[in-house]
Amino acid sequence: MAIELEDLNTPLAPTAAARKSAPGTRLFAFPGRKKFTSSDRMFFTEQLSLLLETGTSLMEALRSVAAHTQNAQLRVVIEQMIIDISEGNAFSAALKKQEGLFPTTYINLIRASENGGFTAAVLAELLEMDEKKERLDATLKSALSYPAFLMLFSFAVVTFVLVVVFPKFTEMFANIADELPLSTKILMWLSDQILDFWPFIIAAIVALFLLFQRWLNSNGGAQIIDTIKLRVPFVRQIFTELYVVQSMRVMALSLGNGVSVMDTLASCRDVVRNHHYQQFMQFLEVSVQEGKGLGYGFRQTDLVPDIVQQMVITGEESGSLPKVMHRIASYYERQLDKRLTLLAKAAEPAMLLIMGVVVGLLVSSLILPIFKLSRAVM
Repeated sequence: MAIELEDLNTPLAPTAAARKSAPGTRLFAFPGRKKFTSSDRMFFTEQLSLLLETGTSLMEALRSVAAHTQNAQLRVVIEQMIIDISEGNAFSAALKKQEGLFPTTYINLIRASENGGFTAAVLAELLEMDEKKERLDATLKSALSYPAFLMLFSFAVVTFVLVVVFPKFTEMFANIADELPLSTKILMWLSDQILDFWPFIIAAIVALFLLFQRWLNSNGGAQIIDTIKLRVPFVRQIFTELYVVQSMRVMALSLGNGVSVMDTLASCRDVVRNHHYQQFMQFLEVSVQEGKGLGYGFRQTDLVPDIVQQMVITGEESGSLPKVMHRIASYYERQLDKRLTLLAKAAEPAMLLIMGVVVGLLVSSLILPIFKLSRAVM
């Protein structure tokens, strides 16, 4: 029987964010600077990978990256790693002490590569994964930025007309108040309310925004939003494909480089930011622990497309799971890119149409009374 969203009620294990205060974890807070970004991590990964590929030892490579980086905060992090390694700790252990800066996937892959002696190759793969994630994020932001700009612009135009334009026609329309169109009466009333109570309106908007933000950050609000992402048509398709790309890419890279299945699933639970999908990953962990395998767990859920379920089962039976998961991630990455491009193209005319209707309503609410005044004068 397929697992529904409501059936996934098992408590989640602590995430990376919840483990930040765990003993032995060293996190660096840099006043006056934004948090450690993926760009910082990509720079570190690329430089270290290149140096290791040329035969440079790990300690020399770290010293070289620290000496040549212009980011003072990154230099502090690398120098701390050098100290940890010089004390006899493994590179992965040094990274784990910076767990808030390096994700679980990163640490697990480095740990696996240390045993096999292919750290440089894994770093190159990690860099490629981060670059793909950056491109995907850029595509998503591009698809949403233009419609968001049009919405803000429309709101600004309406506010300007109500605050600046309509008050100038109040006295002119006073003589034909009973003959004004309904839209004009409503807009004039809104204009009066904004002018009379604008401090309270601004305060109410700010308060509502803060309350909404607090609700989003609460467990209940986050779970409702996560459910909407996986229930609303078209939105569900986008987020399902996004989660498939994120999880399959991490699984393919981790399993292909010798990371255990349990560590791989734990990494995916940190990568995918959706409560229901995280619970699904936890269910997969239970399935593997009970000896049922990944294929069984995938077969019991409706959170991934049927074709993904079949391919995972086939890959597990044939012993080519990493390769199959890599192909799944590549396929759905292309599909998601097409869907986001289509969304952006469809949103532009839709938003322009909405703007046209709004502007037309504003203009007609002003022009029609003026015509009536002209006829009255004549």
